[in-house]
Amino acid sequence: MISLSFLYILVGLILLWTAILTLLNKEQPRRFASASFWGCYALVFLIGDYLPHEVVGLMVVLLALLAGFGALSSAVPKMLAPEQLQQSLTRIGKKIFLPALLIPFITVFGVLVLGLIGNDNWRLLDPKNLTLVSLGLACVVAFIAACWLTRESPAQGGIEAKRLLEAMGWAVLLPQLLATLGLLFNNAGVGQAVAVLTETYLAVDHKLIAVATYAIAMALFTMIMGNAFAAFPVITAGIGIPVLIMQHGANPAVMAAIGMFCGYCGTLMTPMAANFNMVPAALLELKDQHAVIKAQTPTAVILLICNIFLLYFLAF
Repeated sequence: MISLSFLYILVGLILLWTAILTLLNKEQPRRFASASFWGCYALVFLIGDYLPHEVVGLMVVLLALLAGFGALSSAVPKMLAPEQLQQSLTRIGKKIFLPALLIPFITVFGVLVLGLIGNDNWRLLDPKNLTLVSLGLACVVAFIAACWLTRESPAQGGIEAKRLLEAMGWAVLLPQLLATLGLLFNNAGVGQAVAVLTETYLAVDHKLIAVATYAIAMALFTMIMGNAFAAFPVITAGIGIPVLIMQHGANPAVMAAIGMFCGYCGTLMTPMAANFNMVPAALLELKDQHAVIKAQTPTAVILLICNIFLLYFLAF
């Protein structure tokens, strides 16, 4: 059965390849520190399940220290000559979008078709993580298609992967770290603390105030966490369930759906959602690293206000 473990190994190998290329590049500044960062991160994916928790914890601390002290560096990319770029553009044309388009199509195909292959004792794809596994397979197929289309070797793809990872830098870590932080907050009882503060200082007996509190809290906590999935269990446990559902009788499905949408509004307005807001600015080489956030904030605020009224009228 193809499970997430295979994809973790694939990600680990890409990170390890990045570390090796960094170590071998004598022209790259701080190459030993950068190679240590990517190598350590690779080991977490490759053998993290077999290491003691304390060792993995120390590796995470090391990653944070290396990133915090500016140890990461980027190699100077070797670009093709303008004439070669123009020739490649003319030859490939609009077909360059094919690998990117293959990803959603193959993901859907994996969920709807490949996910059905198997029986009660065996499945081709892990049914517990069917969408993620299908997405991983789609990326592999898209990579093969990109190599075929551009007539480049997989090694060149690895070099481009290194360039992309170096452009993202320490922000690569944020999705995992923030998801873990959300789990810690939930286990530490932050949701209960939010419930006490809300019921003590806000007039949540009024339905509209209760709805607005839940929606705004989802957006704000997502801005802190950088991830609506991490904010959802905390805010829903603290406000959604005790106030909206138990006190006002809200429809749980409607509350959850619109509540997540409120969290997505927060995602648009925070640098903590680095993969959405900071990485694009870095890849596009924008002068203002917060340009993406500034462009999205008006839309996010309008959507949040609309979500408050949608939740008020549809959930009860």
